[in-house]
Amino acid sequence: MADFLQFCKQFSPLEDAVLWELAQQTVTKLYSKGAFLLHSGETCKYLYFVNEGLIKSYSEKDDKEFIMRFFSENLLFSVFDSYINQTPSKFNLVALEDTKVTLVRYETMAALCKQHHAMETFYRKLVSIAATKMMKRISEMLEENAADRYRLFVEEHNAIHQRISLGDMAKYLGITQQSLSRIRTIR
Repeated sequence: MADFLQFCKQFSPLEDAVLWELAQQTVTKLYSKGAFLLHSGETCKYLYFVNEGLIKSYSEKDDKEFIMRFFSENLLFSVFDSYINQTPSKFNLVALEDTKVTLVRYETMAALCKQHHAMETFYRKLVSIAATKMMKRISEMLEENAADRYRLFVEEHNAIHQRISLGDMAKYLGITQQSLSRIRTIR
């Protein structure tokens, strides 16, 4: 099981006092497979750290699902546009397995950033990495063919790709399940 405070220490240097303060403000919650952490239209109020389990971020339009990302153990994430601006999210977050997450409220992070420069640096680094990963995801969807997108996903997420259903993998890649089956056969 991943450890939130250990992740924080490795991600960006934080003093023990800041870590202690952060630990006092977090909540750990269990979600059953299929449970929503966030529904589209709700405002995202948390940073989520996955202690164990798997989560997908997706949006829906005209009964079509578009999967943006998968989040597994030892990842800290949010629906950042909703979280930062405190506006309704266009994305859903749903547990694909029984999942245990540590939650950091928006107000908690804002207060800690205001109090501690190290926490502000931590948060800036987190948002910067999230923006970089989002640009990479968009670039892959626009510039790579489906076979290359699948190969890149398997290379980068080898630990979780077997835990994702073929239907969800196809939606992530933006292709049909039949096309995904063909790509996997060729590979």
